[in-house]
Amino acid sequence: MFTINLHNLIFHAFHGLYEEEKILGNTFEVHVSIEFEQEEPVTSLQQSINYAAVYEIIKQRMLIPTPLLETLAQELTQKIYEHDNRIKSISVSVHKKDPPITNMQGSVSVQYKKTY
Repeated sequence: MFTINLHNLIFHAFHGLYEEEKILGNTFEVHVSIEFEQEEPVTSLQQSINYAAVYEIIKQRMLIPTPLLETLAQELTQKIYEHDNRIKSISVSVHKKDPPITNMQGSVSVQYKKTY
């Protein structure tokens, strides 16, 4: 079993329930882990999951404002799986860096894992 990881992907996007978030946006950090099986040795990109293509899927989906991080994580997972159905599991976490919560310092996040 192989795991492809994309860590600390930073996007400015407009996800959230509140009008302020829809206007000003926020900084989001995305982490993705993809497990797949492939006979060894892996000697060509066709035998692996192209992480550059996965990044493009994530980047395009982050452009679409979504009220809930849970929905965003589920849809990212589905779009990545549609790219390559050899995938056995995908874990996506989305961190909102500056949530609109009075006097809060820190971030909030949602993690979603799907096994196929």
